[in-house]
Amino acid sequence: MTMPPRPVPCLLATLLCAALASAARAQQDVRLPDLGSSANALISPSEAQDYGASMLRQMRALDMVVDDPLLDDYINDLGYRLVASSDKPKEHFAFFIVKDPEINAFAAPGGYIAVNSGLLTITRDESELAGVIAHEIGHITQNHLQRAFEDSKKDAPLMALVLLGAIAAGASSHSGDAPMAVLAGGQGLIAQKSINFTRKDEIEADRVGIQTLSKAGFDPNAMAGFFQRMQDAMSAGAGGEDVPALLQTHPVTTSRISDAKARADALIAAQKLRVGISGIDRQQWARSTAPIPFVKDPATLLAAHRTGDLDTYTLMRERARVLAGDATRLATYYASSLQTRHDFHTPANHYGYALALTRSGRGAQALGQLQPLLDNHPGNLLLRLAVADARLQAGQRPAALAIYSELNTQSPRNRAVALAYAHALTAGGDRDQARLAAGMLRPLLDNASEPEIYSTYARASDKAGDSVRAGEAYADASYYSGRPYDAMEQLKRLLKRDDLDYYARVRIQARITELTPLVLELHKRKIRTADSPGDDSRQ
Repeated sequence: MTMPPRPVPCLLATLLCAALASAARAQQDVRLPDLGSSANALISPSEAQDYGASMLRQMRALDMVVDDPLLDDYINDLGYRLVASSDKPKEHFAFFIVKDPEINAFAAPGGYIAVNSGLLTITRDESELAGVIAHEIGHITQNHLQRAFEDSKKDAPLMALVLLGAIAAGASSHSGDAPMAVLAGGQGLIAQKSINFTRKDEIEADRVGIQTLSKAGFDPNAMAGFFQRMQDAMSAGAGGEDVPALLQTHPVTTSRISDAKARADALIAAQKLRVGISGIDRQQWARSTAPIPFVKDPATLLAAHRTGDLDTYTLMRERARVLAGDATRLATYYASSLQTRHDFHTPANHYGYALALTRSGRGAQALGQLQPLLDNHPGNLLLRLAVADARLQAGQRPAALAIYSELNTQSPRNRAVALAYAHALTAGGDRDQARLAAGMLRPLLDNASEPEIYSTYARASDKAGDSVRAGEAYADASYYSGRPYDAMEQLKRLLKRDDLDYYARVRIQARITELTPLVLELHKRKIRTADSPGDDSRQ
């Protein structure tokens, strides 16, 4: 396997993120380097990308990210469709989902945009979700993060945490999780400072976001409508409900919402004049004129699997609900709602129920929810994959493998299919099946940054008898999970083996050379990560 190029992350970014991880795990003071007084001198575009990537790795170390290839493909497909219609379609962007029930989203340096699972699950349609993402894209394209760094130079460490997404991503004062409780301590101060210096930026992000939303074929009123709905919910619960995080980090006013609606209506009117239509439902018109989505890899375009009334957005909304929550509790929620609410009987809710059943160890019962859906939509990849997962969990391994194999033949580079198939082949198969799994995953490692791809490949390689490849992949899985010390130690142990051939030795030495400056600087500054030497919390 040829290892993809992996430049060592910007040390500034890594040190900031590492300090955040240390505070979360050890409840110690965050040690942050001086960010300087000039935003332009502080961070270049390439450094910004390293910054965002480092943030994402540290969030993974804190188990704050929903790592699921189907959801990842969906949110990136949606995000890049919007980016293609933005002012800067060629800039780097990456989208991911945060495991947090708070209704919020945030943008970070390097074009990294996070959507909380709580935001995704509360949206009513794809235009609402796209509206919030378009707003965050506006923050990036209008250079608001660079301005924030410059304007907040007196409070640099505090604002560094904001830009890392520490508060927005996982801080909930109601959480019993100690790391999240530590991050929650500064939530009020963070929100207030954000309000003080970003109000103008918020309005500008609205303006460019609505333009992007409209150009991408979504309802341009969706952004203002969603903010209005959140504000109405807050007003209705006044005196007992907390202010949604979205309104804390994205403060709205009646005039701001009105301005956004007026801008959206003006765009709709102008577009109707251009195409010569009138008297048509706004959302119906938006759908009928939507452009072909822009995606990084057309082979993984989930929209291609839409059939009839089975909408990928609604399936993904329920998938995010289940994967970010407690499967057993959610299975009870779905079952109760299906019994008591007639309007709850939608394909998406039956799909969500099936996922919750499978993830809570009731695959056979999940098949009862999935089979009627599959009968009506036999070509839907999401349903077929869910059926295969349920059959595997229910002990029907040959039937599951047959489905996985067929799906892999149809979509040979689909990460979700390949990972599920490889897991099934490795977990219950022999050496030949493990070798098949490793060969199937190897092409996916090029430019991959998801830990699960490396760990699944490592297990398959190990069982196939290639312990060297397995060791390299386990080290990469540790690195992308925010554990650089563990990665370095694993690579050093590998290098001591007597059975390494020339090519393996060169690969391992090159990777050690890449990681050495990073771990030395972490040690020099006494900044602790989740896997720092001597940390009792190491696992």
